[in-house]
Amino acid sequence: MNRTVLSFGGTVVALAAVTGLATLWAPEEAANGDSAKPAAYKPVERSTLVCPRPTTSDVAETSYTAFTPKGGPGKKGSAALYPAELADTEAPAGSGSSSKGDKDSKDSKDSKNDGDSKGDKKEDKGEKDDGNGKGDGKKDGKPFLPLSSPGTPVTEETSDAKAPALTGTADGPFAPSWTVQQTTSISAGAGRGLLGTSCSAPDTTFWFPGASTAEDRQDYVHLTNPDSTSAVVDLDLYGKEGKIKAGGGTGEGITVPPRSTVPVLLSTLTPEPVTNVTLHVTARSGRVGAQVQASDRKLGGDWLPPAATPSPGAVLPGIPKDATSVRLAVFAPGGHDADLTVKLAGRSGLISPAGHERLHVKAGMVTTVDLKDLTQGEAGSLVLSPAEGEAEAPGIVAAARVLRGKGDKQESAFVPATQPVKKRATAADNSEKGSTLSLTAPKDEAKVRVTASAGSGGGSPKSTTVTVKAHTTTAVTPPHPSGGKGTYAVTVERLTGGPLYASRMLEREQSGLPAFTLQALPDDGSTVAVPGSAQDLSVLNDD
Repeated sequence: MNRTVLSFGGTVVALAAVTGLATLWAPEEAANGDSAKPAAYKPVERSTLVCPRPTTSDVAETSYTAFTPKGGPGKKGSAALYPAELADTEAPAGSGSSSKGDKDSKDSKDSKNDGDSKGDKKEDKGEKDDGNGKGDGKKDGKPFLPLSSPGTPVTEETSDAKAPALTGTADGPFAPSWTVQQTTSISAGAGRGLLGTSCSAPDTTFWFPGASTAEDRQDYVHLTNPDSTSAVVDLDLYGKEGKIKAGGGTGEGITVPPRSTVPVLLSTLTPEPVTNVTLHVTARSGRVGAQVQASDRKLGGDWLPPAATPSPGAVLPGIPKDATSVRLAVFAPGGHDADLTVKLAGRSGLISPAGHERLHVKAGMVTTVDLKDLTQGEAGSLVLSPAEGEAEAPGIVAAARVLRGKGDKQESAFVPATQPVKKRATAADNSEKGSTLSLTAPKDEAKVRVTASAGSGGGSPKSTTVTVKAHTTTAVTPPHPSGGKGTYAVTVERLTGGPLYASRMLEREQSGLPAFTLQALPDDGSTVAVPGSAQDLSVLNDD
């Protein structure tokens, strides 16, 4: 009789590797048993990312930067992206890139396959998906942004108005903390300015407070399916009066074909313009990456990332010191109203914005408040907390639109509520000038290590240690690589102390316009917690 021993921990690691899970928490109940072993943290073995289609503008330049820090498991692995097909979505109505009322965009022409993806369906018929994301490229199999070694960023640029959405995987030593930044500069037209987003992991649910279907706004949600089977997605919009019934289009049952992307114009889903809406994206089958591209005719535009999952409180890190306007949008998705205190964590501590110390949020309705220029020359982060006396505070989602500049030289970006950095987070696409980190410790002091990677043109990493005092936000210019050239990545590591929240701002002057983009830096989920077990899960073979 042969006896093969398969430990419970090994089973969990294998499951995490196959499914792409970034975090798996050991049950607290198991920890109470005398025979239970403490959980061990293991690096993830596979990661999946989705990058949305960057633009349809003929006057745009897009740069991509991919990076993975050193320290991943094993010696062999890969990391690369491949084009996703622009799906032809004629039904259901409103679920494609239908551009009813969209006079300033060419997306109505692009709702059909536009030439950059012709033949992909035929090629897919002959491809085999091996479960690792391989076989999801073009016939020539040429990868985009392949990494040759952890610790060194890889960059690429394009001015193609038909540049596709991208999907891909990383495994082995490239999987933990694999980061791809997509940054687009648009010189004219609706949405002009700097648009940036960190390519995101696919999921089944996303919240986007701060979206809009106002006449001056064109907000598209980009739904991208990285897998080999179709996903079916529902889109729900909420306003100040509650759920909004779909207009000419419908947000229900949108099919996103395998390895394809579907852009949906949000204004086709409301019977009339609504200035402030919260979008809820739900995949009833499969999974997708979801990002909202917000373009304003007067105020430029940026990517609106999904907010952190509903929780009783929220932290929105990294409002610039020279912000001229901050508009906060909060939504309570449950069945109970939320009463919140609103504070700004600045350089010296927490302060309450005059006249907006408390905020009442009705269940199922969007609440917005204009905080104007609340930073007053001092970078800060918004901290929303349940009001005193809230025994069981309901969960909320939140985001803020931030403006810089004045008159016709204004530019906009978004700060969503984000998850804390439990261990590590990375922001790619930094250069010698124009990068600012915001580090917030809303409760207790936190000690942080900030590391600049080698540059894409060489050099060596350089680190510095920052202490963030309790209840404050510290704005930091990240270090530059020693002797490095080109772009580089910045990794933030929480060493000790309380919860830490982080974001990164990129800014570039653009013909007098203070162009900028903000990316929140939640924990990268680079490790998986494997619960210990003394149980013998042996497999008995009688042969």
